[in-house]
Amino acid sequence: MKVEILPLRLPYVREGDDVAGLILRALQEQELDLEDGDVVVVTEKIVARAEGREVELDNVEPSAEARRLAEVTGKDPRVVQLILNEAREVLAAGENFIIVETRHGFVCANAGIDQSNVEEGRAKLLPLDPDRSAREIRRALEEATGRRLGVVIADSFGRSFRLGSVGVAIGCSGIVALLDRRGERDLLGRELKVTRVAVADCIASAANLVMGEGSEGIPVAIVRGTKVLGEGRARDLIRPKESDVFRR
Repeated sequence: MKVEILPLRLPYVREGDDVAGLILRALQEQELDLEDGDVVVVTEKIVARAEGREVELDNVEPSAEARRLAEVTGKDPRVVQLILNEAREVLAAGENFIIVETRHGFVCANAGIDQSNVEEGRAKLLPLDPDRSAREIRRALEEATGRRLGVVIADSFGRSFRLGSVGVAIGCSGIVALLDRRGERDLLGRELKVTRVAVADCIASAANLVMGEGSEGIPVAIVRGTKVLGEGRARDLIRPKESDVFRR
């Protein structure tokens, strides 16, 4: 298997922009073509911005709980209020972080809310339904190109026992998000009992190597050669709360 990751530069995306249309225009300008089997990875930030998921902080009134958590974390009380608005449950808080379960079911820091690559005085929330966003982008790209594609909406999450962030899929369409290999055999013929591969997260992390986290200006990457097309959603990767031993 040979895997390629092709970066795609886009102009700064604003509310109301057509993300699929911008991708198609960028492909033409950069003389790239999509191929059958390509997975188009899109950073959630441009999807959220296009969908109007940015908030003016001056319009946010912090609650007493938000002010209390702001004292604990050192975060702007208005940002804390946005985190609380987007959270089903607050799991932990410390210096500059609040770990929550989001309304989507993701367990992550600060409900995915951040202010990097966002205009001063604003904060960005996660897309409301990233799987739906991925599906809509995929359909538009497939209709325009005639290719069979996958789409991943990617974000960066930290991990409990490791330093640094990695790319994760918060939305996907047209790919197998979680590959169940239980029942297969290893090199020595032993049956695999527990092995399931987070394919969509692997794709997101691979793309993150070229998209970056700062001023790279590459919000889209084409991952080619993975042979992962199929049916799946990013929500397939969410561990059920009752089986999460770290939350008991």
